[in-house]
This record gives sequence, C-alpha cells and structure tokens, in this order.
Amino acid sequence: MNLFRPIVYPLSEHVKAFSTTRRGGVGRGNYATMNVTHYCGDDEQHVQENRRILAEWLGTAPERIIVPKQTHQTEVNLITEENFLQKERLEGVDAIITTTPGICIGVSTADCIPILIYDGEKQAAAAIHAGWRGTVNRIAEKTIWCMEKWCGSRPDDLRAVIGPGISLEAFEVGDEVYDAFRQAGFDMQHIAKRFPASNETTKEKWHIDLWECNRHQLIECGIPDKHIRLSGICTYQQCEDFFSARRLGIHSGRIYTGVMLLPNK
Repeated sequence: MNLFRPIVYPLSEHVKAFSTTRRGGVGRGNYATMNVTHYCGDDEQHVQENRRILAEWLGTAPERIIVPKQTHQTEVNLITEENFLQKERLEGVDAIITTTPGICIGVSTADCIPILIYDGEKQAAAAIHAGWRGTVNRIAEKTIWCMEKWCGSRPDDLRAVIGPGISLEAFEVGDEVYDAFRQAGFDMQHIAKRFPASNETTKEKWHIDLWECNRHQLIECGIPDKHIRLSGICTYQQCEDFFSARRLGIHSGRIYTGVMLLPNK
C-alpha cells in the first residue's frame, strides 16, 4: 500500500488545506485509491478505512470530516460544533462554511472544480463544489456573500485555492452548455474556445475554461488576484493520479478537497 500523499496548499499556518490523490488508502479498480466519499458506489469498508487514514493525518476524528451530498446546485450551509453531525445539513449542499477549529470541511470532485477559501482575519473557511452548472449559477460568488453575511468576512482578506479539475483543453461541451454560459453573462471570448471534436459527428466543438470562470468570479467578488492560487492540475489528463469521471466513468472514486481550521495552541 502506498503512503497517503495529498496535495497540500500553503494557505496559512493556521489551516490544513489539501486535495487527496489516488495515492495511499485502500480501494479497487476505478475506486483505487483513497476515496472518502460515501455517495459514489464504493465499498463502505474501504471508505471508512480511507476516512480513518485521512483523519489520522489531519489529527482529528473521522466523524469530523464533513462530506456533503452534492447535487450541482448552489446551496451553501454553515457547519458548527452544534450541527456537524446532523445529516440533513449535508443533503443537497454544494458549498460549506465553518468557523469551528478541528472540523474538516470539503467537497468531492472528479473533473468538477473544487475551491477553498480562507479568511485569516475572521478565522473562517469555505469549500465549494463548482461543476459547470454551479459555475454558471455563480456558486463561488454566493459562497463569498454568505461568508460576508455569516462570518463578517471582507473579500480583500480572503485567500483562495482552485484545486484539481478538468482543463479547457479537455472540457468539451455541447452548444447548450456554451449557450448557458453566454446567457449568464460570461465573457465567451475569454473562457471558450473551439477544438477539433473527439468524435466524427462534427469537425469542432466548444470547450469551456472552468478554472478561469471561477477565478474571474473570485476576482469580481473582490478577492485580490494575488490571493488566488490555481493548482493547474487537469484531472482528465492526469487520471492515473486523480479521479476523473470522464475517463473512469461515474462509478469511480472522488477527490476530496478540504480545509480544516487548526485549534489555537
């Protein structure tokens, strides 16, 4: 068994921010390895063992690793010491916020875009699942608004990470997806490009840059560009190391991108 090797993001010495890889943990086939998500069809014993490994690395208990049941919507929820065990708090939620140390919040992705946000002034953190639907509906913008409302955050104090996800070159879409972004007011010349189609039904198809769509949303909300870190990892092109639903199918594992506020010592 390989040692657990997550990607660690240097957001602050006061947090642990990371994305899991397909290294370490247990799992078989397209779930190999290190899947901590209950909702994708993996063997439950493997999920529990991977959660134990992650919890040990974090220095917290497995039940304090929060994995929402995402539905590609824009529901945002606040996780506290009092409610983190309430399962209904995680149903149909695609972004979560916390100000509680020792609780790891995170999102599951396998080509969609994970975003972490940290407020060092208010000691608040957020984890966002931004698939193309969430991106079109500006889930990152909504999450920042919720941080302002619930935590008193100011955008210029925020730092963000855009984690592993599908790249412009790999994210081929139909005209209906292109039109959804156009109708939502995105700068299509900046975020879309035509490439040769992957099949023979047409010569070219649109590709969308979800990294740039979300980076621009963060900037529009007031986060300084210099405070935004882009992992630059394409899950589709690097499916040996990262789960990719487009390469492996939906019956496969998920990357977990999480952030945990560290207790004051």
